[in-house]
Amino acid sequence: MKKFDVIALGELLIDFINNGVSEQENNTFEACPGGAICNVLAMLAKLGKNCAFIGKVGDDIFGRRLKAEIETLSINTENLKMDKEVRTTLAFVENDETGDRSFSFYRNPGADIMLTADEVNEEAIKSARVFHLGTLSMTHEPVRSATKKTLKISKEAGCLISFDPNLREMLWESKKDAREAFDYGMRYCDILKISDNELVWFTGEEDYDKGIAILREKYNIPLILFSMGRDGSRAYYGDAVAEVPAFIQDNTVDTTGAGDTFMGCCINYVLENGIDNLTEGNLREMLKFANAAASIITTRKGALKAMPNKEEVLKMLA
Repeated sequence: MKKFDVIALGELLIDFINNGVSEQENNTFEACPGGAICNVLAMLAKLGKNCAFIGKVGDDIFGRRLKAEIETLSINTENLKMDKEVRTTLAFVENDETGDRSFSFYRNPGADIMLTADEVNEEAIKSARVFHLGTLSMTHEPVRSATKKTLKISKEAGCLISFDPNLREMLWESKKDAREAFDYGMRYCDILKISDNELVWFTGEEDYDKGIAILREKYNIPLILFSMGRDGSRAYYGDAVAEVPAFIQDNTVDTTGAGDTFMGCCINYVLENGIDNLTEGNLREMLKFANAAASIITTRKGALKAMPNKEEVLKMLA
């Protein structure tokens, strides 16, 4: 028996999300706990899974708040480090009228990139069924080395590895570095989630099926999850392919975390059903639940504290 269902390494930060204007007509921002990797854990925790986070925040008002928030969600923080020298990473998020976002990061450096390989707890990694990661923990040293060490340990320990590249081009020193990180994660993962814009960026192929075929031929990833925003999602597994439309909401206010919600639901499905012998029906069932959960969160500000529970998702599906 494993201690954790999922352990993840990556960013935990504050998303300052545009929240209109004040009486003096100044822009106002709401401070929302976030970070793609921890958002995924938050969704899994809402679905009853035992999760742990590996990362670093500043020993400041934001870092202490973030630690308390994820502990409230029952996410294990034994491997969350507090840095007394470097501040917690901040991201300012502006949404247009459709809820789509633009980002400005305050991370030069931010505490999340200061996690070192020596601070990685090997036994904690070995005690998980799934290891989840993205590429934001590979943009800089020393966290890049910590991420690669964790990947190798989890692979050797027989963990399933899930990978969501979550491209943020402005955080990379070069496109070459970003592409190398995409490649590195894909060589290890058993479950890949990739969005339409990331697929085109990485493969150079505008035809989605051809782009996915390139990835499958090069990396032999068992399960590929493909998100297309308002156009829904697809899953590719062996000879089976499924596509499910999105649940479009009239009251969408913020798409932050929708992909992370989707990813958490898909990992949850694999935890409960395994990754062997999945059928088209299984894929469709998984995507339908994940799309519904992602749709719900677009009606709320922020992500980490806004994840729906199972009953809310089932109600939407009904």
